[in-house]
Amino acid sequence: MDLVLGVADRFFFSPYVYPASWPEDEPLRQVLGLLVLTNLGAAILYLGLGALSYFLIFNHDLMKHPHFLPNQVRREIKYAMTSLPWISLPTVALFFAEVRGYSKLYDNVHDSPMGWPGLILSMVSFLFFTDMCIYWIHRFLHHKLIYKLYLGLYVGVNVWTISIHDGDYRLPRPLQPVVNGAAHHTDHHLYFDYNYGQYFTLWDRLGRSYRHPSALEGKGPLDCIRRMEQHNQARGPLDGGPGRREERPGRIENTKEKEA
Repeated sequence: MDLVLGVADRFFFSPYVYPASWPEDEPLRQVLGLLVLTNLGAAILYLGLGALSYFLIFNHDLMKHPHFLPNQVRREIKYAMTSLPWISLPTVALFFAEVRGYSKLYDNVHDSPMGWPGLILSMVSFLFFTDMCIYWIHRFLHHKLIYKLYLGLYVGVNVWTISIHDGDYRLPRPLQPVVNGAAHHTDHHLYFDYNYGQYFTLWDRLGRSYRHPSALEGKGPLDCIRRMEQHNQARGPLDGGPGRREERPGRIENTKEKEA
C-alpha cells in the first residue's frame, strides 16, 4: 500500500489537495490519504463487480421468491455504502502500519527468506485463518441478543461475497463438499443457523452447522419458483380453483356454494 499511496501523493494529493508545507511522510496525512484510497477502492470494487455480477450472472428469477424484499437491491447498496467508512477503519490501521514499516511485506519475492514457498504458504494460511475468523464472528453476530445490531452492518465487500449471493449455484462436483459456494450460502439465508463459513465448509463441519445445499438436491428457491410457475400454468388463466369468487352485475357469488 506504500506504493499506491506514493503514486497518489505524487499525482494527486501533493499537487491538488495538501499544502506544500505538509510533508508526505507525516502520520496524519498518511492516515487521511489511506482512508480516501481504501474507501474509493472498496466502492469501485463493490459497485463495479457487483454491477457486472447483477447484469451478467445473477439469476433475476430469484427476485420472484416470497423472501425477496421490496427494493432489496437498492437497500443493500445503501447499507453497504454507508457501512464502508466504518468497516474500512481496521483495514486502514493495517495499511498505516505497513506504510510506517511495521510489516514483513517485501517488494520482491526473492527478498523473502522463504521465497516462493513462503509466499504460497502465506496465501493459503491467510485463507484458512480469515475463514475461521469470519465463521466465528458471523456466528456470534447471529446470537439473539445482538442480532438486531447486526442488521445495521454490511460485512464482506469483496469478490467472493458478491459471488455467493448471485444465485449461480454451479460448482464442480468434487468441490461441492469443500467450497462454501452460492448454493451453501443461500441455505444460510433460508434456514438461518447453517453454513456460516466464508470460503470453505471446514468450520461449519467442525462446528456442526454444515447443511448440504438444498439447491443441489432440487429443493432450492429457484426450484420453488419453477414449481409455483408450473402450478399456475396448470391451473390456467380461467381456472380460479375451488372457492373462486365470480363477479356478476349487482352481486358476487361463490362458485363452490353455487355448485353445491
